[in-house]
Parts: sequence; C-alpha cells; structure tokens
Amino acid sequence: MAHLLGYARVSTTAQDVSLQRDALAAAGCARIWVDVASGSRDDRTELAGVLAALLPGDTLVVWRLDRLGRSLRHLIDVVVDLEARGVGFRSLTESIDTTTPGGRLTFHLFGALAEFERQLIRDRTVAGLEAARARGRVGGRPTRMPPGRIEEARRMRAEGRTITEIASVLGVGRATIYRHLDDEHATTGSTRTVGERTS
Repeated sequence: MAHLLGYARVSTTAQDVSLQRDALAAAGCARIWVDVASGSRDDRTELAGVLAALLPGDTLVVWRLDRLGRSLRHLIDVVVDLEARGVGFRSLTESIDTTTPGGRLTFHLFGALAEFERQLIRDRTVAGLEAARARGRVGGRPTRMPPGRIEEARRMRAEGRTITEIASVLGVGRATIYRHLDDEHATTGSTRTVGERTS
C-alpha cells in the first residue's frame, strides 16, 4: 500500500514546526520526520531516515521546497533520485505533485536542469583551463590541478557537492580534491578511504 511520508525542517529549536506539521498532516501524511538543522547541513538524520523509508509508489511530501534541498543542486539530485526509485514528490506551497501527469513533467524538468548544470560546469571548467594555459604559470609551487579546476572545485564544494561528485566532474582523484580544498576531514599525507555521504 502506498503511503504519503512527510518531511519538515526548522533551523533552530526556537522555531515552531507546528505550521509544517499541520499542513503535512492535513495532506494525509501517515508519518512525519522533523529535522532541527540548518538547510546547508548535509548530516540531516531525519531526512536520511525518510528517504530510506520511502518505497516504490510512496510519495514524499514537504511544506515548501526549501525545507528539503540545501541547494538547487541538492534539490534536483533528490527529486531525480526519487523518480528513479518510483517515488512521488509533493511540495504543498509550490503546488508541485509529481504523481499527476503535469507533475511528472516537473520531474523531467528537474532532470533537464540537472543536465544543464552539469554542462555549464564542464564548459566553465574548460574555459578556466584555457584561460590558465593562456596566462601560463607564474612562480610558486606547481599544483596538481590547474587553477581553473581548483576554483571550480571550490565553487561546487560551497554549493554542497560531495568530494566524490566534484572529483568525478573534474576527472581527478578524491585525494587531489581534498588536498587542494584543505577539507576539514582530510588527513595529511594519507589517502582517503572513508566513505562519504550520498546526496
């Protein structure tokens, strides 16, 4: 039997989640997961819980899109992943419902946006590399990645992309990304083997 599962989020304990809970309950959600965390954080345990609980035919319901995604990239990734799993998605405030014919078109638009962004990243990376080559290297210790790629890696990390995703897009190893971004989880002089969050 298909279920509607709700997800709500507030940034601090001082904020009241009642509005979201009431709206999700009125929409027919059988169960509601609530995170108290900044939208930029990637360690939201309740979000991970509801995503794991969803089965084909179920629908994830949120009060508003910004309650789910920590960035446009993350939102797109989550929605596209739901489609691949046969799970519906509803956002009450924006009146998005992918269980309807019009809503299914929204899924395709999300997918198109994801591919569009990937192409933009590739184009910017190529342009950055060409600009770096045109300038030449000016003193200092040579880097393992050209300046254009380092800047692109920083931008993607700021948007919430995982190290694995960044490495895949830029065509380098994860250790290289860690070294250049000086990631807080990097270990000096060692290669990372610890698994990461998936978006």
